[in-house]
Amino acid sequence: MPAREAELEGLTARSNDPDLWSDPTDAQAVLRRADEIREEIAIWRGLEARARALAELAEMAAAEEGAADELIPEMTAELASLGKAWAGLEQQLLFAGAYDQQSAIISVHAGAGGTESQDWAEMLLRMYLRWAEQHGYGTEILDQTEGEEAGLKSVTASIGGRWAYGRLRSERGVHRLVRISPFDSQKRRHTSFALVEVMPEVPVDADIVIRDEDVRVDTFRASGAGGQHVNKTDSAVRLTHLPTGIVVTCQNERSQMQNRERALAVLRAKLVERAEEEREAEMARLRGQHIEAGWGNQIRNYVLQPYTMVKDLRTGVETGNPSAVLDGDLDAFMDGYLRSQVGSPA
Repeated sequence: MPAREAELEGLTARSNDPDLWSDPTDAQAVLRRADEIREEIAIWRGLEARARALAELAEMAAAEEGAADELIPEMTAELASLGKAWAGLEQQLLFAGAYDQQSAIISVHAGAGGTESQDWAEMLLRMYLRWAEQHGYGTEILDQTEGEEAGLKSVTASIGGRWAYGRLRSERGVHRLVRISPFDSQKRRHTSFALVEVMPEVPVDADIVIRDEDVRVDTFRASGAGGQHVNKTDSAVRLTHLPTGIVVTCQNERSQMQNRERALAVLRAKLVERAEEEREAEMARLRGQHIEAGWGNQIRNYVLQPYTMVKDLRTGVETGNPSAVLDGDLDAFMDGYLRSQVGSPA
């Protein structure tokens, strides 16, 4: 709390500096950050006030004869409510990344295996959309390529809300599914893989420079659902970032301009994530660890047959209820990952 109050004091002083308003973008960023900190401080102070009130109730129950029977149910309910609120705030203390407060852009890519993996990619998309819905986050599909028979070859979606990236970054990596295939007439067990990418949706005023000459822009007709407008105009946009080779497509908006803006947002996010991955790789090299990126390095197994289990291979967190997990119950896995990162080099 003292650190946040000191930061707020500094931001307030900056906002009172007339020179700040010569750069409206910088001024808005300062005001936005100050509002976030005020909200955070208010939440902590509210929790502190509730804890003090509960302590006073406990003293009253102990001091007044007969008061305990009347006050204990109220105290028990408030203690449970405080515990839930504390758990949520405690998780925020684990967010140490520079972009953890940002919204997220998530991409799911089917691995080898054709229809099986494409169906698995669609199941993962549903899982994340359900998780977002449960946490009050807004979602939008930015781009998707459908499978030939079922499922999705790839899909990119935005999940908007504070701390979305901080929570979802634990999902980066390969996800492995084992089940009896619904597409196999002989009902054999199949293993499917899908790669999940998670990037922070950074504001336009972030310190990310994308020069016009570094980006090749291609337009084409969008495919899939969307009606006559989507299929008869070159509204879809493909951006190729020449220095890095990163390619981004967006075709779900109605106009070419909207698709270009959304594609630039995804490209900006991918450049931030690339820089973060390079930093993490360098830290791993300095620690003497060798991490090879590949389809064999799954972070989590989802087993539906011959038994039921979901296990995170990085943290050991597991559950015997994969149906709940696939329905968006991911908080235990996210919390386990965040806690495993405490003490890791920043």
